[in-house]
Amino acid sequence: MSSFFTVPASQRKRKRNDTAPASSTKRRNTGNGATRNSEKAATRRPDRDESISGSESEDDAGPARISDVEGGVGSSSESDHEDETGAERRLRLAERYLENIQGEVDEAGFDAAEIDRDLIAERLKEDVAETKGRLYRRIASDLAFDKSSQTQFRADTHPTTSIATCPPYVYTVSKDLTLIKWELPTPPASLPPSDPSKVTKHKTKPPPPPRRRPIQLIFTKGNKSKSKDPTYQHHTSSILTVAASSDGRFVATGGADKRLIIWSASDLKPLRVFTQHRDAVTGLVFRRGTNQLYSSSKDRTIKTWSLNELAYVETLFGHQDEVVDIAALAQERCLSVGARDRTARLWKVVEETQLVFRGGGGEKKSRNLNNGLSTKPQTYNEGCIDRVALIDEDTFVTGSDNGSLSLWNIHKKKPVFTVALTHGLQPPLTPTEAFSDEAPTQKVPGEPQPRWITALATVPYSDLILSGSWDGWVRVWKVSEDKKRVEAVGRVGRISGRHLDVTISNGATDGPEAVAAEEGVSVRGYINDLSVFERGERGKDGLCIVAAVATEHRLGRWKKVKGKNGAVVFEVPRLRLVNARGDEDGVGELTNGDAGK
Repeated sequence: MSSFFTVPASQRKRKRNDTAPASSTKRRNTGNGATRNSEKAATRRPDRDESISGSESEDDAGPARISDVEGGVGSSSESDHEDETGAERRLRLAERYLENIQGEVDEAGFDAAEIDRDLIAERLKEDVAETKGRLYRRIASDLAFDKSSQTQFRADTHPTTSIATCPPYVYTVSKDLTLIKWELPTPPASLPPSDPSKVTKHKTKPPPPPRRRPIQLIFTKGNKSKSKDPTYQHHTSSILTVAASSDGRFVATGGADKRLIIWSASDLKPLRVFTQHRDAVTGLVFRRGTNQLYSSSKDRTIKTWSLNELAYVETLFGHQDEVVDIAALAQERCLSVGARDRTARLWKVVEETQLVFRGGGGEKKSRNLNNGLSTKPQTYNEGCIDRVALIDEDTFVTGSDNGSLSLWNIHKKKPVFTVALTHGLQPPLTPTEAFSDEAPTQKVPGEPQPRWITALATVPYSDLILSGSWDGWVRVWKVSEDKKRVEAVGRVGRISGRHLDVTISNGATDGPEAVAAEEGVSVRGYINDLSVFERGERGKDGLCIVAAVATEHRLGRWKKVKGKNGAVVFEVPRLRLVNARGDEDGVGELTNGDAGK
């Protein structure tokens, strides 16, 4: 093999440059050779400098022309900067361009500092707070819950189990395997004002009142007889939960048939059917602003899905009982509750870790004095945690079967604050209901039991909390300034225009409120689910609350109550809007309830 050491010396000599002028004769005069070499180097150096400067001038040709036009500088000014480098030239042109822009702004009269302060600074603060997952909005005191309008809509279906919103659309699911897409109307407060220039002197027919009832757009129903068909792309048993992506592309449903189905939101066509769960799918939630989906199931697992690829990602283990609810916000983590294992678990997906928060506490009933003697306090122990909702990335609330609403912080293993009996007590059965005799005389055993919390929702990164049960009301709560207490705000709706000044304390019903509860309620039936979103930019036009209502609980048939299967829409206005139109009565089609003051 040939190499440098094996090649003959005659071939190892360097070849001369073809472009260099070759001498006709070889001379050994070192003086003349040095002079000639210096002359060659001098002739080659300017050529190299000219090539470098030429490339710089080509790169800077565009900015130079713009600068000349804006600054009014001709070609003569370029001769003053012949010795500057390319970087210095770019810096000079950039400074000149900024000076010209600043001059235009000064002539127009704009103040950049004022614009930043008034239009940008506040919005940036909110965006930073939301990115960091902090509670930064106090809206509970700015909403007129006692002036909210109410509209009920329904289809001929069995009990409604869950509801999801992606404005202006609503998706409902029920126990008879139906998935329905509805379109919500725009409330009058959100409509643009009419143009007075278009008003004519001639008598014209007044415009029709704005539509109040949602319109059913698409209806799809499964088939129980197809339970043995693995290729059937629909549910074959009760649908228990539904979720809609924020971008309006996907709708996800989960049912008692162990299926998780992804639908196209536009036409409700099935895109993919997942069968990885081994038991009923009880909860679904999208990570805020993404198409990452979390699902909970009675098989005691949490599963993660990527809907952009329509693919399964991973499974999270840890719960010791059925996982009945799940919640998530912007960060890549989710929060679940495990029913009778009485734990809430925060799953950090990226770190592959979990934080366990243990409930199971009991709330004591206040002592009733009887002739100076106090009765034995009655406790209502927490049997299971049924509902969970995130307030921000560090704070969340849970609802239990003993009617307790608990406020948690991820830095503490026990609740920070607990409100007992949020929806009051269920009275015991009457002797006629308890016994089959025509005229029973026996005493009914047992005592009044608390109504458990069947629905829970929050407005993310705000102090507003909504809870539901079967007492006929959607209760409103707020988080205190120090995030260590939950305070009662009131109820959504009002009864036939009546205004009652009632303070709700720990869900107790006494005084005028108890009388009003007997005369009428806002929602008849179980509130199985709640979905809430804000109207207008940053909620300037109020709040929209949609409740899934049914005659029985979404997960069983332990108790049936009077009511209708369907959903109810509450339009909650801002206080400033109510004050602007003079506190008109009869705003809604059916207005019920009041807010405690």
